Amino acid sequence: MRFEELSPDEARAAELMTTGGDARIVLTPKCHQNRYYSAPWPQDVLAYASSTANDISPDAFARVSGLGDQDYGTGLEALRRRIRAAYGVPDDVAIVFAPSGTDLEYVALACVHDRAERLHNVLLGADEVGSGCIHSAHGRYFANETALGVQVQPGEPVPGLGERVSIEDVPVRDALGHAFTSACIRDRIEQDIERAGDAHTLVHVVHGSKTGLILPLLEDIDDLIARHGERMTLVVDACQARITSAAIGDYLKRDAIVFVTGSKFMGGPPFSGFALVPPALAARAPRLPEGFRTIFRRAEWPVGWPGREALEDGANPGLLLRLEASVFELERFQQLSLEHVTRVILAFHAAVRTAMVERLGGRRMAPYPPGHRAEGDAHPIEMRTLSTIDLSRRPGHPDFDEAVRIHKALVERGIRLGQPVKCVKLEDGRWGATLRLGLSMPQVVALDRLDDGALERKLAADMDRIAAAIETMTMPASS
Repeated sequence: MRFEELSPDEARAAELMTTGGDARIVLTPKCHQNRYYSAPWPQDVLAYASSTANDISPDAFARVSGLGDQDYGTGLEALRRRIRAAYGVPDDVAIVFAPSGTDLEYVALACVHDRAERLHNVLLGADEVGSGCIHSAHGRYFANETALGVQVQPGEPVPGLGERVSIEDVPVRDALGHAFTSACIRDRIEQDIERAGDAHTLVHVVHGSKTGLILPLLEDIDDLIARHGERMTLVVDACQARITSAAIGDYLKRDAIVFVTGSKFMGGPPFSGFALVPPALAARAPRLPEGFRTIFRRAEWPVGWPGREALEDGANPGLLLRLEASVFELERFQQLSLEHVTRVILAFHAAVRTAMVERLGGRRMAPYPPGHRAEGDAHPIEMRTLSTIDLSRRPGHPDFDEAVRIHKALVERGIRLGQPVKCVKLEDGRWGATLRLGLSMPQVVALDRLDDGALERKLAADMDRIAAAIETMTMPASS
């Protein structure tokens, strides 16, 4: 579907969904795509790109195109109720909305900025969660303008936050691309808490990194809580949305703030996100920092949150539509039984292995440490909706830059995969070539309608097309 073919209501919805974010959401005039090669209306492409960005599904597009004008505050309040119902979380869990997962880092800082004179933020694998988080988790602006259209300087402190926040980035993989163990990550976090001294430490947990890692595990999280208690607050980066209701419940019971975005596995258009704030943290929340008036609108924070009244009482209709599309997909997916979801995901997993590993000779980056296969098998089934393939062992040992070239060339052939990610190094120190293949919730819903034979044929044909295209692109490197 081309933009010129949209009805007036569809065109209005599509245009709105490209507003109210940052530069990443803007479409190019020529191709009508954002920098991730996606667009907020259905596209005729072969896409397994949920680890980066999705096109909106036809069903979700029909839904948001027919909504018309909505009151911003009323619409967001309704979404809070629907999200709680979809995940089965209590009514007293507070929900804060933001245009992106990067913006959600500000929410965590806002929840605890009164705990100590200094805040220390421990990130896990910044390369595997998003480069902009380095700025926002530091209490600094990360783009040239905010979702309110305020012109800012990347790296400039957000008033009331940035001057007091230190940050540490803990790697989650070694130089060979092997994941560190949960115990190793726990020990490194503990060292950072101790070094932070009298600062209050925000400890990030990764639940579904760009390559599917979950670190640290609950038993090691409980160890940290037992040892450091009030000195730390947990922040769960589940922005990929490859997380079960049970896992969300486990984190909230530990008073962890949980970040989720609607634009990855959930299948909505980029960009949208929300933070689930446990009741204990919401009840003692301090007044919002002064600089939040440049970042957030009033309705994006729950009624009664201290300092909310100082925020602009405006609307971000683009964000509201993107959230509507994402929650629509979440509700449809949550209606599927575990058995149905598992059938589709395992079929996808097998098709990826056949095409990318057995045919192309790629290496699937394990979402668990060496020798810890049982740990990976215990991950929620949604984690298997993402496969990161290391192609650097192919002839010529393609590097990360070559993977970027391949990724773009695939787009030109009507194929979109997840962006390459820096997670494995070559012997000469360069980053190796990786590509990511991921299912989305709307894809699982659609594939569930097929019987076993049709499901296998569909996935095999898709992977065959992708593998054949990659073979032609990497062939010159072998000569």
